Amino acid sequence: MKIKDVNINGNLFLAPMAGVTDFAFRSLARSFGASFSYTEMVSAKALLYDNKKTKDLLITLPNETPVGVQLFGHEPEAFKKVLIQEELQKFDIIDINMGCPAPKIVKNGDGSKLMTDFETAQKVLKACVENTSKPVTVKMRLGYSKDVSEDFAKMLEDNGASALTVHGRLREEFYSGEANLEAIARVKQTVKIPVIGNGDVTNKSSLESMLQTGVDGVMVGRGALGKPYIFSELLGKEQKVDKFKLIKEHIELLEKVYSEEYLSSYMKKHLLWYLKDEKGANKIKIQICNEKNLQACLLILQDFFEKCS
Repeated sequence: MKIKDVNINGNLFLAPMAGVTDFAFRSLARSFGASFSYTEMVSAKALLYDNKKTKDLLITLPNETPVGVQLFGHEPEAFKKVLIQEELQKFDIIDINMGCPAPKIVKNGDGSKLMTDFETAQKVLKACVENTSKPVTVKMRLGYSKDVSEDFAKMLEDNGASALTVHGRLREEFYSGEANLEAIARVKQTVKIPVIGNGDVTNKSSLESMLQTGVDGVMVGRGALGKPYIFSELLGKEQKVDKFKLIKEHIELLEKVYSEEYLSSYMKKHLLWYLKDEKGANKIKIQICNEKNLQACLLILQDFFEKCS
């Protein structure tokens, strides 16, 4: 598919997920067939203050090509200033988050809260479109407490958005129930720009259901937790995965940037996700939760996977 002048070899997108899709995880997903990936959600305002932790989120690896950066915020001036920063020039697509449901995000007027304020959302989008030649895309939900998705999508298209990603739930639903595929289909029928469907894609059956809405691309979020290889499954490619080898590669890539002390804490949730489909892993999960040292966690995992095999 094509977004403005950016060619994308395929239609499977890895969702930007805060605290999940670090550069190593994204690189693994791309190696298994993800067509496109974005950075984790990055605060436009924090970038202005030269925040190191925020700038670390902009790290990408060579196999992420093309690649997008996802920004969040509600102040048009912050976006204007950020878009000219040197660190953002390597990205092929600028994505604006107007869909995040997290309380700490919406309380500041960011994420899905922007869907209650069309005027501010329009100003943020125009600030981006007018200050970069790159495609500007938006990730949205169906609305905050009521479905405004068709009107919101049309407003975004009219103000220069090059593509939209639509998660098929309201903000107040968070991730409960099922994604509303009919609503996603209506958005697709409302606009002429590419639409990427998002919500509950975890296997080939759910992928086919999403594609039946007529969307141009499909974004995988929670279905990829602990499973960067889900893309090879969605593409119908039978591939034997060595999970322990995958975990080690994930960690080794991150070790080039982060300390073992940081990774010992950060990687625990990833390790638990990697174990979620493994039979007899409950005892191992408890051990990992109680372990403070990452290398000790790896020894536990190595022993577990050797016994499984």
